[in-house]
Amino acid sequence: MVYMISIILMGVGVYGLLTQKNLFKYLVSLTIIDTAVNIFIIALGYTGGEAPIYTEKFPYFSFNFVDPLPQALVLTAIVIGVGVLALGASLLVRIKEKHSSIDIEDLKGVKE
Repeated sequence: MVYMISIILMGVGVYGLLTQKNLFKYLVSLTIIDTAVNIFIIALGYTGGEAPIYTEKFPYFSFNFVDPLPQALVLTAIVIGVGVLALGASLLVRIKEKHSSIDIEDLKGVKE
């Protein structure tokens, strides 16, 4: 089920990239794709984890453990994604101030 949600989000993001002419909507579509990839990686890492220490308190078969490596990678990807989103939003503000438009069709003839 989680894989389907990830695939649907990926499809929504790709559809937005292919159909939108507004740069802000383009940036939102990239963020949706980033979220879909993060969900997919977390879903892949849900199986196959093991407990780091086995004691009497935590017997071997008592819990389903999660692999922590994909979670760490996704946490890093989320931080990088927020930084890229902030940079993209600030660039869009500068483009809007300079050219008074963020539509791709209006910006095609711009040289600077």
